[in-house]
Amino acid sequence: MIDRALVIADPWIDLILSGQKTWEMRSRRTNIRGKIGLIRKGSGLIVGECEIVDCLTDLSFKNLIENYEKHRIIDTDLLDLWPIAWVIKNAIKWSHQKPYKHPLGAVSWVKIGEI
Repeated sequence: MIDRALVIADPWIDLILSGQKTWEMRSRRTNIRGKIGLIRKGSGLIVGECEIVDCLTDLSFKNLIENYEKHRIIDTDLLDLWPIAWVIKNAIKWSHQKPYKHPLGAVSWVKIGEI
């Protein structure tokens, strides 16, 4: 069951869906665990799903640099803005994307009902 989805911009969402990115870097921690939908920012579509399995909050800058292959962020200045890793696995790109109604004010998370 998926009842919420995360809005993710390009190119990050494609890297997640292809399995090349397993850390979604954010400025805040999350307590959410389990299966979520993935929304391509600005598209009005849920394009896939993944599982959030952990949230890493005590990462040093050195540790972030050493784990480039997990987050794929080249511009190290962005790591100062997004120092928290939401660990994801089992990303799946859906063959049939699902439209949804984007609620006013939703930035990161969207409650989508059960799908």
